[in-house]
Amino acid sequence: MTDRIEFKAAFAVDDAGEITGTAWPFGSPDRVGDVITKGAFTAPASLPMLFAHDQAQVIGVWNEITETPDGLTVKGRLLVDDVARAAEVRAMIQAGAVSGLSIGFVTKSATPRPRGRTITALDLHEISVVAIPSHPGAQITSIKAANAANTPEENTMLDETQTPANAQQIDTKAFDAMKARLDQLEAKSNRPRGNNASVIYGADDQTEKKAFAGFLRTGDATEVKALSVGAPSTGGILAPETVASTILEKVAEFSPVRTLAQTLAMSGPLLQLPRLVNEITVGDVTEISTRPESEPTFEQIDLKPHEMAVILPITKTLLEDAQIDLSAYLSNHVARRFGQKEAAWFVNGNGTSQAEGVLNSTEVQNTQIANIAALTSNALIDLFYSVKSVYAANGAWLMNRATMARIRKLQDTQGSYLWQSGIAAGQPPTLLGRPVYESVDMPNAVAAASPIIFGDFASGYVVADRIGFEIVRDDLTGAANGLVKLVARRRVGGRVIMGEALSKLSLAA
Repeated sequence: MTDRIEFKAAFAVDDAGEITGTAWPFGSPDRVGDVITKGAFTAPASLPMLFAHDQAQVIGVWNEITETPDGLTVKGRLLVDDVARAAEVRAMIQAGAVSGLSIGFVTKSATPRPRGRTITALDLHEISVVAIPSHPGAQITSIKAANAANTPEENTMLDETQTPANAQQIDTKAFDAMKARLDQLEAKSNRPRGNNASVIYGADDQTEKKAFAGFLRTGDATEVKALSVGAPSTGGILAPETVASTILEKVAEFSPVRTLAQTLAMSGPLLQLPRLVNEITVGDVTEISTRPESEPTFEQIDLKPHEMAVILPITKTLLEDAQIDLSAYLSNHVARRFGQKEAAWFVNGNGTSQAEGVLNSTEVQNTQIANIAALTSNALIDLFYSVKSVYAANGAWLMNRATMARIRKLQDTQGSYLWQSGIAAGQPPTLLGRPVYESVDMPNAVAAASPIIFGDFASGYVVADRIGFEIVRDDLTGAANGLVKLVARRRVGGRVIMGEALSKLSLAA
């Protein structure tokens, strides 16, 4: 349950005369995934008609609000003779530029869905005329001119070329520019989303970014309803897609395993993945002999997300006065902390309160050598060929900087170095033809340690993102010292799913 009005549209304009429309259709979600069930609405006999949810722009009144089997049907009247803004918007409706409705309400009861919520009880506070409704089915169905109040017949919406005599003139250039922008926004909203969560797709929505920055700077969450979808119980705000994407890209700079591994998106607390245990057996047969039957067997492995969090104290003075880019500030500071924590999990995680690390998995193959003196070119060749060819062809090496320095000095029998520099700027160096990546969390080459791991991480390890980036603003605990604390959190899981694709080199104790 939330104590703020939730705005179901990005922006809008208003109309004039009497209008009829569907403020909310039942049975289908809006653009952020919310579904409102029949019987959920509680509303007074009449409600104000606003322009774009702006309380300073009341343009009329809704005097009939009815739930039908199809949705919430409303009828109202625009104050064309008394409010100049209403006359302006009437012209836009008659021109076909505006035909949407949007509701402002307070949620009383809701349950989460895979994307959005199912709202079963709410208090309706206002209904706005908008250009792009949050629900594509929330449309104005008819408009009646103010001077037709005594006519029993209801006119359908006027053609674009018809304009009442008392309508104000429209700047056609400005109108065409606005229409082009609406077309661009509609095209962006219809773009499909990919299944790979390593990159979060989304349009560069400056409105969302400004609302997010305003929340961080002032704590006002009025305009960030769409950002809080998926986290109604925590009181947190999900970052806009563009900000979250930037953060995850920078997290990957500190977390090489994320760069190499397979990434998935989780929509619940548990992800079950099937894994092949026994393959089919193909038999030798003659022309008329009986064909053997063979059935593969599978097992399920469980993948759970684990939470990480960090607190960023910022002075109120800095938030109020400094013209800093708060999105960039969070991207730089939070991404570094999350990236360092995530990288440690994926290498050394315990698998219970942390993601499972590749070095702690019992499924990863182990190639053991006696001591540090045995860390030779032959040992690396043995490690390379301990992985099946299909995995070695896509394999990568992972080690820390100290181990890199030792490996870089190794030579073959002809005196050539095994280590080769990248063939182009920005490309990783190679060892036995496969790229080498640095991980500060890999151990040094000492007794009982596993300083090197090689294999196909995309086949052997999976990273699952549950919550990309959520932030809570705490104005209370640091108030005595003039601090505002931004509590950032995310949930991510990881584990080995195909142990034969990876092999580690370990030193005897």
